Amino acid sequence: IAPIPRVIELDRHQPESTITFEKYQTRVVNATRITVGRAKLAEHKTLLTEIGMKFGVQPRFIVALWGIETNFGQFTGGFPVIHSLATLAYDGRRSKYFRSELLKALQIVEDGHIEPAAMKGSWAGAMGQSQFMPSSFLRFARDYDGDGAKDIWNTQDDVFASAANYLRGVGWRDDITWGRKVRLPAGFGSELVSLDVEKTLQEWQQLGVRRADGSNLPARNINASVLQPGGANGQAYIVYDNYRAILRWNRSHYFAIAVGRLSDRIAGL
Repeated sequence: IAPIPRVIELDRHQPESTITFEKYQTRVVNATRITVGRAKLAEHKTLLTEIGMKFGVQPRFIVALWGIETNFGQFTGGFPVIHSLATLAYDGRRSKYFRSELLKALQIVEDGHIEPAAMKGSWAGAMGQSQFMPSSFLRFARDYDGDGAKDIWNTQDDVFASAANYLRGVGWRDDITWGRKVRLPAGFGSELVSLDVEKTLQEWQQLGVRRADGSNLPARNINASVLQPGGANGQAYIVYDNYRAILRWNRSHYFAIAVGRLSDRIAGL
């Protein structure tokens, strides 16, 4: 297999994240995506409810991830996965990692889940409507419709069940949400704004943290952290364990906040 020059170019010239948090949120959690997300939630309500109960994941989060990752399955990537991973294994900055992913991709084909020519994804090898790397596919993909193939490219049952199984596998809880916008009191210590600082909601309440509308925080015994992804003058959020689970899917705070906010808007919260 000859290396794909475009893959090498994209790997070597990944744009630094120059977009601000606010611009990212505006771009990703937009009116169109909210409207389409609500329609998709309604369209697939029976299937999503069933999968949500089976895996312990609220359907709105499955739909939000689907919407942000591939615009509800519209943009899943056109690069041949095996070819791309072989290129990155040969020429990439993380050859060892991509070599491992390449071997896992070959295993997926060997197991009969998809034909090599149909195995398309991003330039870095993220596949299907849920954009799983091959290692995530092998850990979490599910054949929910029972046809013998874990088809995260074209089979909605498998797409939703695989996403839900991933979240469950990284510690998702269906009895809590992801977090919420909050208002911080004057003089709130910047050292408290960190995922490394965990306190109960009651403790944050005592420190003066309130919901965005100024009302009290929920009266539940939940551990939480306070974040300001847009910087010290930006919007503050209080986040729970489910937020940490979203970070296991994608380690970007911009992404995780967007998933949470989109899920809320889709559900009309």
